[in-house]
Amino acid sequence: MPPVFPPIPVVCAVIARDGRLLLAQRPAHKHLPLKWEFPGGKVEPGEQPEAALVREILEELGCALEIDRALLRFVHHYGPVAIEMRPFVGRLAAGSPEPQPHEHVAVAWARPDELHEYDLAAADLPVVCQILQAGAAFLAN
Repeated sequence: MPPVFPPIPVVCAVIARDGRLLLAQRPAHKHLPLKWEFPGGKVEPGEQPEAALVREILEELGCALEIDRALLRFVHHYGPVAIEMRPFVGRLAAGSPEPQPHEHVAVAWARPDELHEYDLAAADLPVVCQILQAGAAFLAN
């Protein structure tokens, strides 16, 4: 039996603005090439998930994030590797620059009903389900 490793802690941001959600497209040379995702990244040892997400958004998109609430966390398996996804809903902080794809090839703002049009990373699909199940109330909270 192969060794069992604990899931890698990962965070992502569902950034809402004007009824749209921010997506970022992964680079062609990285894992999951050209897939769209809710931006985020790995939680470093000793780092709180919320702090990791604020750091990742600043590094990847050059903007400041304010976190409003957490969504349900879950484990996703990419072959032998598992991640524990901790999604958070947030917004750009007042005065924040616009998101720029520093570590991605593109960014897009999509309405929740348009998310199915993007080739999303598999680990982001449960996040989409949470958004769609909440319906219009998701963006109102």
